[in-house]
Amino acid sequence: MDQVAFIVWRESVEALLVVGILYSWLSRSPAGRRGLPWLWGGVAGGLLLAGALAAVLLGVASWLTDAGQQWFQALMALAACALVVQMVVWMRRHGRGLKRELETGAAAQVGEQQWWGLFALVAIAVAREGSETVVFLYGTILSSQEKGDVGAMLLAGAGGFAIALLTFWLLQLGGRIITWRRFFKLTEILLLLLASALLVSATDRLIALEALPTLVDPVWDTAAFLDTTGGFGKVLADFAGYRSTPALSQLLIWLAYWGVVGGLLRRTSHPAAPVARATGASANGLPSER
Repeated sequence: MDQVAFIVWRESVEALLVVGILYSWLSRSPAGRRGLPWLWGGVAGGLLLAGALAAVLLGVASWLTDAGQQWFQALMALAACALVVQMVVWMRRHGRGLKRELETGAAAQVGEQQWWGLFALVAIAVAREGSETVVFLYGTILSSQEKGDVGAMLLAGAGGFAIALLTFWLLQLGGRIITWRRFFKLTEILLLLLASALLVSATDRLIALEALPTLVDPVWDTAAFLDTTGGFGKVLADFAGYRSTPALSQLLIWLAYWGVVGGLLRRTSHPAAPVARATGASANGLPSER
């Protein structure tokens, strides 16, 4: 459940940032304010698209055989892992110009009175965040070693969204402790750790399907000292892919993952999470860089 709450929290803050930038920009002029209903319509449309993706994923899983579901779950975990890495790299490269790009796109639509264009811009932006959340959650829940009931997952998601609202409000206030730069730096690390856990869970299923050789199994056995069934060991398993009895192939894939991630991050020219520089000053209600 902690993974569900974290994913909803992180992705909701990013979606709130996008909507906040556009809302602030549209509110500055009478022409822009006429587009506010289209903004909220775009938000609703983006959420509906994300919900449709969730329905498709659930439908596909229900049609598969037991072996097919194992393959599907492994592939979804791999897809979620790749999407996390892609999102982190994208934010590093484009976060600095996020506000400018959104406002430029909105200005083009408002200037030509193309409200459907504004609707599409917002819907695509929200759907992107929503679809990422759906894939992350789906891959994480399927890969979880501890399956929870639907009610508990919904409660965790609602809690994550409530904390996201509080976090967004605190980030707008600014300060020396909680800033956009620190927020994105911290969550970037946590997201990459979570992606590594998704990758390891996918290898668990691939080994069970005999699609991935173990090479050596296990490489070590630390269950007597740090088990994955509870306590700190479970936290490490959920958020970093720790295994007390890993196969050599899992260990090599995990090491290769961090090698690839390190190389991708070194290639980015901007520091992590530079969105704060692009979000402007307090005049538009968005946080400025600290």
